[in-house]
Amino acid sequence: MSHSTVPRSRTEADTTEKTPVASGGATGSKGKKRAGKLSLRLRFRRDRVLILMTLPAVVLVLLFNYVPILGNVVAFQDYDPYISDNGVVSMLHSPWVGLENFQRIFADSSFWQAVQNTLVLFVLQLVLFFPIPILLALLINSVIRPRVRAIAQAVLYLPHFFSWVLVIAVFQQLLGGAGLLSTLLRDHGYDGLDIMTDPNTFKFLVTAQSVWKDAGWGIIVFLAALASVSPDLYEAAAMDGASRWRRMWHVTLPALRPVIALLLVLRVGDALTVGFEQILLQRDAVGPGAAEVLDTFVWWNGVRNQDFGYAAAAGLVKGVISIGLVLAANKVAHLMGEQGVYKK
Repeated sequence: MSHSTVPRSRTEADTTEKTPVASGGATGSKGKKRAGKLSLRLRFRRDRVLILMTLPAVVLVLLFNYVPILGNVVAFQDYDPYISDNGVVSMLHSPWVGLENFQRIFADSSFWQAVQNTLVLFVLQLVLFFPIPILLALLINSVIRPRVRAIAQAVLYLPHFFSWVLVIAVFQQLLGGAGLLSTLLRDHGYDGLDIMTDPNTFKFLVTAQSVWKDAGWGIIVFLAALASVSPDLYEAAAMDGASRWRRMWHVTLPALRPVIALLLVLRVGDALTVGFEQILLQRDAVGPGAAEVLDTFVWWNGVRNQDFGYAAAAGLVKGVISIGLVLAANKVAHLMGEQGVYKK
């Protein structure tokens, strides 16, 4: 009886033929990595449409956000813009003073007053303003009827599109010396109030204006995060006997936690910017002692007093402190288990 061979299946034969014989394990792993990674040229060809779409935005960011950073060199100069009609030529020919502008800043009591006012306004807005968009988002999300929800969103969004001039005019008509509140008090035998010119209540007034103007707009991000929560989670929690409060605490808030952490980090990084236009419009009414913040301090010394080197030094100090605050807040977010602005 002759020896017969058992024929292999087609799949097995094809697999055997297509399997390359690797000379070593390292060579095989390198080949897999190279096969899975596209070259820069191929990636550019693949994403060229997206790159062309984003190119105008990148150019604008470079021109208006990064190129002006080079102008911080005037913080180390006694900058004179009248040397030449060309600003670059003026920077090249202005005398260098080293750290003299920074020494003047740290010895200036008005600078530290501006820092104090800025930090007080930041803390108030962080405590009184930051939680309100979250609460409004939770409230709107609990509304069942879509039409009622849409009307509520439109009403809350509307003040965001008002200019600060209009917002302050509205508050003036309500809380000014001849406003509605003061008129009502006088009609009932009480002394009138002029909250708009009271330095003691100015920080609360500014916070109230910010809440009325921007709280509704701030709920957009939170509503988007809530829209991504699966309804099955709420149904499962309800079947387990969780009340509405428990569902909000164990389902809704955990879904908002990453967004809250990210916005909180960004808000802390923006701590030294508390509303330039808003405060500048009301600075003269209450006096610089209560209304002077870092942004108005830089504007007053740079634009009004034309002490450009001094103002640039103050702005540079503010920028460095803001970067430190972002890094510190992001580190805290990492310790809490959140991603923050960037991953670890």
